[in-house]
Amino acid sequence: MEGQVPKKRGRKPKPKEDKDQQQPPQGKMKEAKRGQHAASVDEKYTQWKSLVPVLYDWLANHNLVWPSLSCRWGPQLEQATYKNRQRLYLSEQARSRSFTDGSVPNTLVIANCEVVKPRVAAAEHISQFNEEARSPFVKKYKTIIHPGEVNRIRELPQNSRIVATHTDGPDVLIWDVETQPNRHAVLGASNSRPDLVRKHIKVVMFAYLSSLWNILTGHQDNAEFALAMCPTEPFVLSGGKDKSVVLWSIQDHITSSASDPAGGKSPGSGGGSIIKRDANDKAVDGPTVGPRGIYQGHDDTVEDVAFSPSSAQEFCSVGDDSCLILWDARVGTSPVIKVEKAQNADLHSVDWSPHDSNFILTGSADNSVCMFDRRSLTSNGVGSHVHKFEGHKAAVLCVQWCPDKSSVFGSSAEDGILNIWDYEQIGKETDAKAAGAPAGLFFQHAGHRDKVVDFHWNTHDPWTIVSVSDDCETSGGGGTLQIWRMSDLLYRPEEELLEELQNFKTHVSKCTAKN
Repeated sequence: MEGQVPKKRGRKPKPKEDKDQQQPPQGKMKEAKRGQHAASVDEKYTQWKSLVPVLYDWLANHNLVWPSLSCRWGPQLEQATYKNRQRLYLSEQARSRSFTDGSVPNTLVIANCEVVKPRVAAAEHISQFNEEARSPFVKKYKTIIHPGEVNRIRELPQNSRIVATHTDGPDVLIWDVETQPNRHAVLGASNSRPDLVRKHIKVVMFAYLSSLWNILTGHQDNAEFALAMCPTEPFVLSGGKDKSVVLWSIQDHITSSASDPAGGKSPGSGGGSIIKRDANDKAVDGPTVGPRGIYQGHDDTVEDVAFSPSSAQEFCSVGDDSCLILWDARVGTSPVIKVEKAQNADLHSVDWSPHDSNFILTGSADNSVCMFDRRSLTSNGVGSHVHKFEGHKAAVLCVQWCPDKSSVFGSSAEDGILNIWDYEQIGKETDAKAAGAPAGLFFQHAGHRDKVVDFHWNTHDPWTIVSVSDDCETSGGGGTLQIWRMSDLLYRPEEELLEELQNFKTHVSKCTAKN
């Protein structure tokens, strides 16, 4: 696994301290152009930071020594008067040119995050942060030493203490993060042992795991990015370089508390593992477990997968063949609908609307996001999108629907921008449209200075987002984690805002009259 050369999106990062690499003579011109680009980025960033008190209700900036390729919200732990405490899952990519022998471990980090409630943070304070410092709102709770890179993290919706990770090899690893021991990421540290190992090939790459946890066969090559957990059943979906989509069920390997959170103990309460175990504390598994299905239809690497919000049997996938494919496990392993040339380049991301099962988003290397209505898709034909959203200047890496409003979604890209879109605004005469903004775009988060590789909406705190950037190009390494929420003046209905302003005006008038 150490010798694998990952795709561009899974590049080998370096830490922020590793800035003394020798540049070849032919690279000096490129370095000069990079310096000019960095100056432009810094100028835009300075402008953005000056507007933070106006545009944001709350923002926390957290410096990362090592880059991260994935960030996800976990369960909410506590609600208080002014803030809530919540788990946050984050990867650390600790493979660098200085440590090619793998002596510095990659890690899966479980953090406790304090999420400030709306209209609590003072406007003059949220922009006063040090880019090189760690945020007081994010505190590391536990570290898991991960076998290989952590390219993707996905939590089980039925119980978010169960987490799946994709690595730079053919394995999907399943973790019960609450029962995993806390480890120290020191030189030469041994890997943590996952609760379940979902094997993609029949060759055992981690021999010590084979007798302790089950091996799920399926993929015949590495699977690095495409990973999804089903919202309705404990199913896991994966895609890989073997051009296939593989579906498993972990129902038989977890206790009933996984699908019934109310019956289990709260996270961090010290309860036992919800992975089924025998009398010797070994996971209750056979030596190998085959997948529920292997689905063939792509002609190149599968880059992302997503489940239907209403059915565990329906899912979709996108890949480097520019195809969007819809599958139905009830009718076989062949595509139900295959949209050829869904966009004009590799497709990096896909998301199925949790509000309307007809709408699907795709993000592409052609710098755009497309929205499809599956009712208008035709099999074996060139699909026509409902709308194409063009506002990025580089490849789109992640798309995700907003859980708080059905017409809103976000997209992040290699241009360092996280755009928030509202397709209901298309065709309407708005101030943004008059200013020449792309159709449907109503907010741009420009707080990152390099590729925004992942982001996740918070389902517990409305309109709150965590986003992470890989800062290798601009700062020589490391990354930036930001947790933010735009001002509610930007997304609340106009009538509601006018009513609130009128009530405030009346209140001020009464106070003035008393004095």
